Amino acid sequence: MPNFSVQRRLAASELGVGESRVWINPDPEVASELADAITREDIRAQIEAGNIKAKPRKGNSRARFRLRAEKRAYGHRKGPGRRRGAKGARASPKEVWISRIRALRRRLREMRDSEKIDRHAYRLLYRKAKGGEYRSIAHLDAYIKAKGLMRE
Repeated sequence: MPNFSVQRRLAASELGVGESRVWINPDPEVASELADAITREDIRAQIEAGNIKAKPRKGNSRARFRLRAEKRAYGHRKGPGRRRGAKGARASPKEVWISRIRALRRRLREMRDSEKIDRHAYRLLYRKAKGGEYRSIAHLDAYIKAKGLMRE
C-alpha cells in the first residue's frame, strides 16, 4: 500500500481535522485511485466517494474520575499520604469559619424555633458563637447542657 502522506495532509485540511483523524480506505482496489489524487479537487471527490473520511473525535472516559470523586465524597482516599499543602492551604481558614458558623447558627435557630431555648438564651449564644467561643455543634450542645439553658 503506497504512502498517502500528501493525500492525508490535504484531506486533513479539507475535512478540518488533524492528520491522525483521517481515515483512508485500505482496499487495494482503491489504492491506485487514491494515489493519483494529488489535488484538493481530487481529494474532495474521494471524500464524496467515501474513500476518505474523518474518524470520530476521541474522548477521555470520566468513569474512573467519577469513581474516585464518589469515594472522596465518602471520605476515602484523603489520608495523610494523599495530602499536599498545609491544613490552611487545603481549606482556607475563612472557609472553615464560614461552614462552622453557618452550622452553629442553623442549630441555634432550630433550638429557638422548637422552643428548646428561649429568645434571651438564643441571643446570648448567638453572640458567643460569633465571638468564636464554640469549636463545633457538639461543643455548643455541651455548653448549653452545662449551663442549664435548655428548656425541658
